[in-house]
Amino acid sequence: MKTLSSQLLIALILIGLTGCAVPPPKKEMTSLEIQAVQARNFEADKKTAFNSVVSILQDLGYIIGSASLETGFITAESAIKNDTGFFDALGGIRREQRVAVTASIEEMKPNLTKVRFNFVSRVKRSAKSGQQANDDLPLQNAQLYQHAFDKVGDAIFIRKAQ
Repeated sequence: MKTLSSQLLIALILIGLTGCAVPPPKKEMTSLEIQAVQARNFEADKKTAFNSVVSILQDLGYIIGSASLETGFITAESAIKNDTGFFDALGGIRREQRVAVTASIEEMKPNLTKVRFNFVSRVKRSAKSGQQANDDLPLQNAQLYQHAFDKVGDAIFIRKAQ
């Protein structure tokens, strides 16, 4: 009887452990795979694409830091989100999060422009002691980029129709 209950206990433990499978490690993307996610070509001149990108970044709540039509480069950041948890606050730690984005707009040939976005999550931690730490994490979620490109496409369509 004792061996049966100990065998049953071992079997239950083993069943429980097999349910805790660890997912395989995330595969690092190559630079070409990253560019495929971050860049799209649009049938538009550089100025139309540039103005559309500035417009949609503002529509999405980003604050434009710099924008140059000549270089085709735009920088922007989201508003700060206070991400301080209860236990962080007790320890005197403050966490702030924002998303930074850079965009480059390059005319490939007349009426064909390449738009490339780079979204980065920025987390800033600070303590009462004055210590600070910053964590920048590139965002490689294809849906995030697709959403931005869909908005750019819509904005280009509207601008060209006017």
